[in-house]
Amino acid sequence: MPPESNLHDRATTFEVERGRLTGLAYRMLGTMTDAEDVIQDAWLRWSSAAPMEIRKPGAYLSRIVTRLCLDRLKQARHHREVYVGPWLPEPVLSDTSATGLPDEMVGKDISYALMLALERLSPLERAAFILHDIFDMPFGEVAAALGRGEQACRQLASRARAHIRNSRPRFTVPPEEADRIAAAFFAASKSGDLDALGRLLAENAELHSDGGGRRIAALNVIYGQRKVARFYAGLARKPAYRPPIWSKHMRINGLPADLAIAADGTRQATLVALDGTTVASVYLVCNPEKLEPLWRQLDAPGPD
Repeated sequence: MPPESNLHDRATTFEVERGRLTGLAYRMLGTMTDAEDVIQDAWLRWSSAAPMEIRKPGAYLSRIVTRLCLDRLKQARHHREVYVGPWLPEPVLSDTSATGLPDEMVGKDISYALMLALERLSPLERAAFILHDIFDMPFGEVAAALGRGEQACRQLASRARAHIRNSRPRFTVPPEEADRIAAAFFAASKSGDLDALGRLLAENAELHSDGGGRRIAALNVIYGQRKVARFYAGLARKPAYRPPIWSKHMRINGLPADLAIAADGTRQATLVALDGTTVASVYLVCNPEKLEPLWRQLDAPGPD
């Protein structure tokens, strides 16, 4: 263990890097809960590392966090394979002033489109892309973090880039316009207005709903404008349906989102990704384990 004065210096360095490291771990693992566990493990390794091992503190910490994440991804693979229904990342607020999260955590893309694209990559492709393309790490340092040659890491990042390119929206709209379209969609989805939903949804719209076996949700992704519209219209027509008792619009993972508490007390977060002026993807998270950290950050009402 380093002397106390050195440990204080290491603690200061670690806190400077914490936001970036948390962002790295979240993108690698898809949940803030796991990311925070990795950061805690990284601190333990960092605080006890021999001085001769540390040349560049930032690169050294990135290497620790990356390797810890790769180990956790091996463990998570089985969990994802047996997960009930579609798996979605743990939602994270984009407004750092509301959460206290460092800007480095959410300052770069953490959209669900990117996060789900990362899920389809191999762990090494995922790591190489995140380290180089998102966090601007030179390939020499990426190679050291992954224990691979520099050229191999370039190839990993290139393959990842090709897969991820197709996940980007073709057209973007200003945030104010995106929020307006999203608000209209949220209103139509709650009322079951089939005509309005048809106008607001893209022809190839998708609905991903994650209940994790803990809450009722569609067990498969719903594809197509008509099917997504009918899903919401069907919910609104159910005899037991009542409007949410609480809801709030905000930005989550960089996307317009609606947080709500249903009449039965169930919590849910709905995020929408736009492609131009229509809603291309809807992400509905109602797994309480994934929503608990978000609710704590907001100090929002009522457990479900």
